[in-house]
Amino acid sequence: MPPRRLAVAPMLDWTDRFYRYFARLISRHTWLYTEMVTTGALIHGDRSRFLRFDPAESPLALQLGGSDPTDLARCARMAEQWGYDEVNLNVGCPSERVQNGAFGACLMAEPRLVADCLKAMADAVALPVTVKHRIGIDQEERYEALRDFVGTVAAASGCRTFIVHARNAILKGLSPKENREIPPLKYPYVYRLKADFPDLEILINGGLTSWDDIEAQLDQVDGAMVGREAYHNPWLLAEADRRLFGDDHPVPSRAEVIAGLMPFVRQEVAAGVPLQHIARHVLGLFHGQPGARGWRRTLSDARQLRANDPDLLLRALEQVEGPTSRAA
Repeated sequence: MPPRRLAVAPMLDWTDRFYRYFARLISRHTWLYTEMVTTGALIHGDRSRFLRFDPAESPLALQLGGSDPTDLARCARMAEQWGYDEVNLNVGCPSERVQNGAFGACLMAEPRLVADCLKAMADAVALPVTVKHRIGIDQEERYEALRDFVGTVAAASGCRTFIVHARNAILKGLSPKENREIPPLKYPYVYRLKADFPDLEILINGGLTSWDDIEAQLDQVDGAMVGREAYHNPWLLAEADRRLFGDDHPVPSRAEVIAGLMPFVRQEVAAGVPLQHIARHVLGLFHGQPGARGWRRTLSDARQLRANDPDLLLRALEQVEGPTSRAA
């Protein structure tokens, strides 16, 4: 597996298997993460719905939400059986629904329980087991609290990879969206973690929107995780393989990415997947480029989407590059 120099964050409703297949056509080596999947959904629900992915998506991590070590170990074994490359524990989601399930960011108040969860997962599988968390919760602003959380979890669980969203999680009074924007970013806290725990792999997450941002972080920590920018402007990933992974393969054009996506789209639509479920993830492909508005307008047209014709993507491409692009 490549190093975790760059990763796309797990994002509910966004980083599903359709987005991930598309993103993999842009970058071969950037790590991809699933949406958070709860242990209850896997143990009691339709496992195939939550775990299915295309082998082309690798390297790929399954993110789990839960707080029962036995259930998490069971789900980690599922991840290994299905062929994932990593299993990650969510200790960062601030939503009240997640809090009601006693997992997510509220677990930062219980480092021993987090350690028990991670150790149970690690004991159950040979996969890397990692954790994603915030720098603190509510009004706890001290760096020392973050340091003690990471130190306790690492010592008691053996976990070596910590993905740190460099904001506090406010558990009451802020929505999940507000929790991504209002608590201030404190990158120096994450840098201090790396200095205090040089043997741990530390990735930083939060507010990264450009290559200047990403490369500045990599001077301080081991890797960067990009969230919404990688969704709204997926072409950001096109430089990743060359800049971070030592792979100088020719970067495909956007039209070539769509050409590579078309067999997958045809296969999925033939299997009964509504085209809209895939098309919504590619709306940002031409972000900032001439013709981007026509691309988005065509792929957002409810009337055309109802026809469920995969060639709609090629017709949208004509809005950007002209009729010759139909050759894609």
